[in-house]
Amino acid sequence: MEVEQYARYSDSFSGMSTFKMGEAAYLLGVSPDTIRRWINAGRLSAKRTGGGHRLVDGPDLARLAQELANQSNQDGTVLSARNRFTGLVTRVLRDDVMAQVEIQAGPHRVVSLISAEAVDELGLEPGILAVAVVKATNVVVERPQ
Repeated sequence: MEVEQYARYSDSFSGMSTFKMGEAAYLLGVSPDTIRRWINAGRLSAKRTGGGHRLVDGPDLARLAQELANQSNQDGTVLSARNRFTGLVTRVLRDDVMAQVEIQAGPHRVVSLISAEAVDELGLEPGILAVAVVKATNVVVERPQ
């Protein structure tokens, strides 16, 4: 799924308790076709506009987002941080002391400033699978086991 394909929705959310199918797809990190299948299967509720477009029910979308988050397979590590973004390292900029690590996790680009030593210990380089763990204003980067 191309991030740019859904980025246009980030500035145009309807602000109501219903979402266009593309907006719902962007929020859940899936394709609009997946949203359509879930609606057809009854997993997600939607209504049609006068023009025939489907609008996804906001509270039902929130319920499904929580359900999907609860189903996500975590590696058993217990942390107090709840926001974990698994993705690919796309860029590492470093000097002698610090490094900037960019991770593309679905539609999310996560940037972390960590020590150059941590980058070396984790073997972080473009194309490596990594997990960004977000806690308050800090981003912890780790390699999945």
